[in-house]
Amino acid sequence: MTELLPLMTYCLVMSGTPGPNNVMLATSGANFGYRGALPTIFGIQAGVFVQTMIMCLGLGSVFIAYPLAQQVLRVAGSLYLMFLAWKLSGASVGEAQAAKQVSFTQAAVFQALNPKSWVKAVTLASVFMPTGMSTVNSALVVTMIGTLVGTPCSIMWALFGVSIRRLLKDPHKQRMFNLSMGAILLALAIMFLV
Repeated sequence: MTELLPLMTYCLVMSGTPGPNNVMLATSGANFGYRGALPTIFGIQAGVFVQTMIMCLGLGSVFIAYPLAQQVLRVAGSLYLMFLAWKLSGASVGEAQAAKQVSFTQAAVFQALNPKSWVKAVTLASVFMPTGMSTVNSALVVTMIGTLVGTPCSIMWALFGVSIRRLLKDPHKQRMFNLSMGAILLALAIMFLV
């Protein structure tokens, strides 16, 4: 257990702090309620699970051998975050309410472009893989712990969005919320590029 404590702490910090997934979850909770955010919650966790398993099973060595591949993904992810920030900050109140909720598949596939998810998966694969087990078993342990820690964090962010939902019934406040969430996404995108 003491060997797993640093892994769990890292997963808690990476899953609980602001990032593209958590901004998306807060926005989903605020605009669509908790039930509406469930596909996003589960899609994020499924995408992160697959991404972490793939990294732990060997893709990390590809990134070490070809660092340009990781840089290309980081830039593509950052540009996509900028696009999302632009769309979110430009959404009017009616558009935000009429917009389709992020589906399970969209949330899962988004992890391929999410720079924070890549940083987390690469770090888990390169720093926290337990020794003394087969690669598959080590990857499974790391991935399961990441999911067990990450899921409550995702739920918390969606519930944060739900908790402020009443405040956002005022069109001006909802507009300010969407602008703020867009600004946070833009700041994250710039941080990932620097």
